Amino acid sequence: MASYEEVGIGDAVLLDEISVRAFVDNLRVRYNGGKIYTYIGEVCVSVNPYRTISLYGKEYVAQYKGREIFERPPHIFALADAAYKAMKRRGKDTCIVISGESGSGKTEASKIIMRYIAAVTNVAGQQEVERVKNILLQSNSILEAFGNAKTNRNDNSSRFGKYMDINFDFKGDPIGGNVQNYLLEKSRVVLQQQGERNFHSFYQVLFGATDSELSRLKLKRDVSQYHFIRQGGTPRVDSIADKADYKQCQQAFKTLGFTQEQVDAIWRIVAAILHLGNIEFSSGGEDTQIMNPKVVNNIAELLHVSPEEVRKALCHRVIAARGEVMEKRHTGSEASFGRDAFAKAIYERLFSFIVDGVNRAIEVRYEGTAARYKYSTVIGVLDIYGFEIFERNSFEQFCINYCNEKLQQLFIELVLKQEQEEYKREGIAWQNIDYFNNQVICDLVEQPHKGIISITDEACLNVGKVTDEMLLEAMEGKLKGHQHFTTRKLSPMDKELKHVEEFRIKHYAGDVVYNIKGFLEKNKDTLFQDFKRLMYSSSDPVISGMWPEGAQDITMTTKRPLTAGTLFKNSMVALVKNLGSKEPYYIRCIKPNEQKSPVIFDQERVTHQVNYLGLVENLRVRRAGFAYRQSYDRFLRRYKMISQYTWPNFHGGTEREGTKILIEEQGFTNDVKYGNTKIFIRSPQTLFALEQGRAKLIPGIVIFLQKMWRGAVCRLHYRRLVATLTILRHYRLYKMRSYILELNRVFKNVRQMPDYGQHVRWPAPPLVLQSMVADFQSIHNRWRAHMILSNVPKKDWPQLRIKVIAGDVLMGKRSDWGVREIWEGNYLASTKDNPEAATFQSAVRNMRNKDGFREVLFSSMVRKINKKDKMAERAVLLTDRHIYKLHSKTFKPLRSPIPISEVTGVSVSPGQDQLVIIHLRGGNDLVVSLSSLSNANRVGELTGLLLRQYSLMNRSELRVVVAPALQCMLGHKSRMVTVEESTVATFPAFRRGSKRGDLVYTWPSSMNKELPPPTTKSHHPRHAPPPPPSRSPNPNGYRNSNGYNHGHTKNNGHTTSYLHAQENGRTYANAGRY
Repeated sequence: MASYEEVGIGDAVLLDEISVRAFVDNLRVRYNGGKIYTYIGEVCVSVNPYRTISLYGKEYVAQYKGREIFERPPHIFALADAAYKAMKRRGKDTCIVISGESGSGKTEASKIIMRYIAAVTNVAGQQEVERVKNILLQSNSILEAFGNAKTNRNDNSSRFGKYMDINFDFKGDPIGGNVQNYLLEKSRVVLQQQGERNFHSFYQVLFGATDSELSRLKLKRDVSQYHFIRQGGTPRVDSIADKADYKQCQQAFKTLGFTQEQVDAIWRIVAAILHLGNIEFSSGGEDTQIMNPKVVNNIAELLHVSPEEVRKALCHRVIAARGEVMEKRHTGSEASFGRDAFAKAIYERLFSFIVDGVNRAIEVRYEGTAARYKYSTVIGVLDIYGFEIFERNSFEQFCINYCNEKLQQLFIELVLKQEQEEYKREGIAWQNIDYFNNQVICDLVEQPHKGIISITDEACLNVGKVTDEMLLEAMEGKLKGHQHFTTRKLSPMDKELKHVEEFRIKHYAGDVVYNIKGFLEKNKDTLFQDFKRLMYSSSDPVISGMWPEGAQDITMTTKRPLTAGTLFKNSMVALVKNLGSKEPYYIRCIKPNEQKSPVIFDQERVTHQVNYLGLVENLRVRRAGFAYRQSYDRFLRRYKMISQYTWPNFHGGTEREGTKILIEEQGFTNDVKYGNTKIFIRSPQTLFALEQGRAKLIPGIVIFLQKMWRGAVCRLHYRRLVATLTILRHYRLYKMRSYILELNRVFKNVRQMPDYGQHVRWPAPPLVLQSMVADFQSIHNRWRAHMILSNVPKKDWPQLRIKVIAGDVLMGKRSDWGVREIWEGNYLASTKDNPEAATFQSAVRNMRNKDGFREVLFSSMVRKINKKDKMAERAVLLTDRHIYKLHSKTFKPLRSPIPISEVTGVSVSPGQDQLVIIHLRGGNDLVVSLSSLSNANRVGELTGLLLRQYSLMNRSELRVVVAPALQCMLGHKSRMVTVEESTVATFPAFRRGSKRGDLVYTWPSSMNKELPPPTTKSHHPRHAPPPPPSRSPNPNGYRNSNGYNHGHTKNNGHTTSYLHAQENGRTYANAGRY
């Protein structure tokens, strides 16, 4: 066993003493310590904990998935995984047989196995496999609702036998399945003992259906109103949530593909059975009448048949003999018997219909995948009723206990018998162990002509009236002297048996007294043909389809069907044969007490179950001589670290020789035997010593393996990292070279292009060069600027710089801004524009001496408007520090000079007029119209000079506005100046507008010049992307609010001016324009 904390002995094979008392004591110790599972070799013994335990979560699934059965503490997961691995690895069909008496936890064990198989399969997440898994799990809800009931021994007792085959594909994923049901206890539909309930479905519909649903079903939410479900006196059970189970059942119907019509028909049939139980008959002589006809109408409406036909089927019987048809009226007792038989038959057909629906949902689908799934493997899970002993045991308990006898016989054949045969097969000296073989009991029940079933069948076939008492007498005659059968007549001194009423069978699980009453009728399973024809006549195709034999002609004589006992016997024989063809795994369930308490361990009750389950016999066979056996290869793999000669690997011969060397070195030679393929260890102490030696070495081995693995992982990671960096470095160099070569190819002939490659699209750079592309583009742009400026005379460069600055803000916004003219700047110093140039120059010298400016940048005559809306002729002087307003004749300053730092913006119109508004701090802007003798356009020149000088002084941008209506401040008041052209006016002038405070600037249209068409750049198939700004800021560069960059740079000893037009991708410095 693996090293883990344990309570008691996990595998009973390792007990020091082999006895019933020692085995039960070990179960008690483990049960009280919270350990409900115990092994006997590879048989799992499960004790019902009667409480919810946290042993089945995902972490437990992970612990047992793919592990050997002995590697982890005993658990039902280990057994399920062993069956799954045997099926998957060896391609062999397996089965898990779950046995035990009612209330021992068989149904829960089967559901746990289903959940485990669902959890460990479909690793790839295939949708179809997931659908099958979901259906397999959901089918339990439906089958439990219609096949389980509360008994005095179990709140969720399976009242039918269930065997489920789960089909797996070659990958081990479930692809379908099939459910077989055995002997539904249909008598429970009409009769329950005190403290018990009918099937769960009846209570679920009453407590779980909505009010509207109950109204459609003609039901009331009151169990006491219905005879078939009130007899037990326990309508509610604390451990059962009928309302929640009803919702879960409805959801399961959808999951399994039942149509809404089918689901409605199912619940209508359930409701009809409840109403059927309330029908009462009154018998006056031969005239039998139904006392509550309203109930008949409800039944007819629910079953979609005629009320008259229902009434007739309940009170009459049609008999066909030799082609003649007769109608016979029932007596009261006959009518009651027919009603109950009808109710039982309806429910049985309903249950079979539901099982067929489940099978249709989970059947293996071969479409398109026949080759893959045709040879699928199977895991069978058998959850069948346990051995039952009630106060009154009838035909159903007889069949159930016979089933358990057959399963016990299978257990003896496959476990106890094969266990002994293994020793012989391995060549180990062996003395047979005696154990009880229950074949004699199986023969008592099923032997032809002499068995109880055959005797009962003969009684059913006899002509004339044969009673149950006569049947018992026939049994006494044929079974007299059988050691396992007795009656009061055969044992007169046995006062426990009633005369002519009871008989006793000594089963392997104990003595059971059966009451003979009802045996014949239950074996015949009589149902009048009238009821079959009635159900077949239903207008509901779902109900009609459940009764196909109702279509037979009324005069047709049918063959006598097989009896219920024979049918059950045949199904049991087929089941045992099916299980015998598979590799079996056993779960033996034990009920610790009758009170369903999680803290009581009834020693006597458990001892009885241990005895009749044959667990101690199994243990003795397993332990007789040898407590442990294992194949040589697996034994050597597990314990090789104990010996220096076998660690880490044995290379000195066969695995048997390596095992022998290991055992001899440890001194266990006298306690082992060597078989043909396995080693057999006699005492558990030897196994414990091996496990302890292994457990001491495992931590050091684990640490060593961790160290080696971590080192290997780190080295592997380092090598991968180095390789990755090397690949990245070479790849980056490759991408850089490729990109540079691509640039050389793309820009190869740009010197011969008119725009020097401005239209060429830059190739997409690799990530490693993205940060450098801006530098490449900056180099190209500077080269372009140099090539363009090399065609411009150097003496024109200062003028060109100003034009570039002005064009930056005015190009495309103003129709004419003087770019085609020569900009001289100080126009008033020239006699061409100012006859009084000498006076002007004298005044300028005086101002220079007074204010200390260095140079005159611009001067011009203007018409100025003041805050009182008066226009006057003036002169404007722009120096490197100030703006002056001068007298038009004397050129003397009219007020203190305006520092350029006081300027906040410039506004001009989009036309050819000469309106310029210089916005100033202080709320009194300078609003002027430039004038000259030559009618030259000087707006662009003044704007460019002002922008450049402001940027040099303040290192910031000056706002420029181009609009037909301009706002300004005069006398601290906001004024709107609107430009309009006039065909009448002969000179520019200001006047008041129509609105108060507004001004109108009139521009004579006769002063407009005829402009040449705008120059357009050559169209190329590709346009260059806007180059980004230079990475390093230029100390002489300027930026304006329109988003254009401009500045100065040194290139080959020449000062060049360049401009990046980010908005339209054009450079204004085109020598052809000047």
